[in-house]
Amino acid sequence: MSLKLALLLALLAASAGIGFGYLLRLLISLGRKGSMELDIKQLELHSKEEAQRIILEAEEKAQELAEKAQAELKEKENRFKNIEDRLIKKEEFLDKRQADLSQEVEYVKERAQETTALKEKIEKLVEKRQGELAKVSGLSPLEAKEELLKVIEKDFEEDFLIRMQKLEAHGQERFDERAKEIISAAIQRLAASISGEIMSTAVALPSDEIKGKIIGKEGRNIKAFERATGVEVIIDDTPNSITLSSFDPVRRAIAKLSLDNLISDGRIQPARIEEFVAKAESEVNSLIKQKGEEAAMECEIYNLDPKLLSILGRLHFRTSYSQNVLEHSVEMSHLSGMIAEELGANVAVARAGALLHDIGKALDHEVSGTHVEIGRKILQKFNVSEDIIKAMQAHHGEYPYETVESVIVQTADAISGSRPGARRDNLENYLKRLKDLEDIALSYEGVDKAYALAAGREIRVFVTPEKVSDLEAKKMARDIALRIESELRYPGEIKVNVIREARSIEFAR
Repeated sequence: MSLKLALLLALLAASAGIGFGYLLRLLISLGRKGSMELDIKQLELHSKEEAQRIILEAEEKAQELAEKAQAELKEKENRFKNIEDRLIKKEEFLDKRQADLSQEVEYVKERAQETTALKEKIEKLVEKRQGELAKVSGLSPLEAKEELLKVIEKDFEEDFLIRMQKLEAHGQERFDERAKEIISAAIQRLAASISGEIMSTAVALPSDEIKGKIIGKEGRNIKAFERATGVEVIIDDTPNSITLSSFDPVRRAIAKLSLDNLISDGRIQPARIEEFVAKAESEVNSLIKQKGEEAAMECEIYNLDPKLLSILGRLHFRTSYSQNVLEHSVEMSHLSGMIAEELGANVAVARAGALLHDIGKALDHEVSGTHVEIGRKILQKFNVSEDIIKAMQAHHGEYPYETVESVIVQTADAISGSRPGARRDNLENYLKRLKDLEDIALSYEGVDKAYALAAGREIRVFVTPEKVSDLEAKKMARDIALRIESELRYPGEIKVNVIREARSIEFAR
């Protein structure tokens, strides 16, 4: 019983708690609702005030923009009005100018008509007067003119001759002075050094012990070297030095380069000598190409064929009366350019014609004909300009002077060759004798190489053993000696040395 009562009391207490909680929640929500309505009313009032303020600011800004736009519009209207006023004034000025020009044109037309009428009137008067004179004298106007000139010429013939002679002498003096000024100025501006070619080259040695290696056992190495290079090796008491002697500068260059490489390598023997000489020949060919390119660059001549430059570079090893032909050509190119500038000629053509004027000498020992003819064929083959060919071909008078540049090239050649110390005739004749010696030996069948040595006192002839026997070699030596005696003039005697060396070569594989 008590348990049921307790449960009932608990149930009543719970219901009373729930009702009280609900009442309390209702009171709290009513209080919050009144507060939120108050906040909303305050926000609404604040928003209206803010909107009013923004509207006022916008109206003020719009008023400012409108006033500014109106001011700019008024300024543009004033500017356009000023421009319109100026255009109106200019149009009025042009109309006035046009009217003035029309008046001037009418005036000129009237004057032209008057002039034409006066001219016709004068011509009629002249014709009438000439007709009257012709009737009186019995001569036509042309006959009268000729008669008058004859009379004047006869009366003043002596005065005319004297005056012409004075003018001719004065003009010739002026031309001579001007020519001397141009030539002397060109020579003075070109300060080129003159160096004569020598016949020998000294090779420095690290020690005198190397001389024994160069000579080799029983002279085997030195003989192989002289045979491969065509250069005479002179070994004397000069410390740490040997001398290479040859009239051909190409041979001396190859020999010096190959000997320097052999000395650096240290293994000096016949097989190595031939290998190094072949390598040196290749390097010298590269040097020839380089020299040709440098010469063209120095003379400011471009667009030449590379093969033509290689042929030009061979002139570095060619001499004419002891003067280096390539240096002579470069010097001529500078002189020709200076003279052409003074005369108003084509400087580029004059320079190129001078540089290439002796290019035929690079191949004159391989091709028949004069070096001028060979040079013309070379330049034509490489499509060189016809103006340049005309400039170079007349430097020895074989062709006429077709252009002023050809005269300039010939003049530069004479200047370069006639300068003191530039050439020595005796040395050129001496080199020619050495070359003739070799040519005689090379003309025989079976000859492989021929070298003039010992200043032309010895000629060494190397023959191919398969083509020439020992007996034929002896006969060849005698024939060459007899031919030298009959065709050449020389002091003393010349030793003819015909060498026949057999080699047997096999390969182990």
